[in-house]
Amino acid sequence: MTDKNIFEQLVDFQKQGIPVCLATIVNAAGSTPREIGAKMIISADGKTWGSVGGGCGENQVRSAALRCLLTEKKPALIEADLSDDLGTRGGDVCGGKMLIFVEPYF
Repeated sequence: MTDKNIFEQLVDFQKQGIPVCLATIVNAAGSTPREIGAKMIISADGKTWGSVGGGCGENQVRSAALRCLLTEKKPALIEADLSDDLGTRGGDVCGGKMLIFVEPYF
């Protein structure tokens, strides 16, 4: 999904009054599945559009987005550490870290 597609989808959600979060990778160190600037939209029901990498890192972002939408109602900056338990998850850990800005749109 391109940035253009992400922003078109975000506009569609805003027009429909559907609250979502936009997650954007703002920094990355080491081996990560996606690059700085990669984006993902997360809705309150947990559905996603786009990707910030998949696996456990993306699950951390989904959880942060749900907190932003449902309880905190404000942006968050989270670190997804992809180096935890290297080798214990069947190879789904990349070894790097990503800093991700999660911004709610109401």
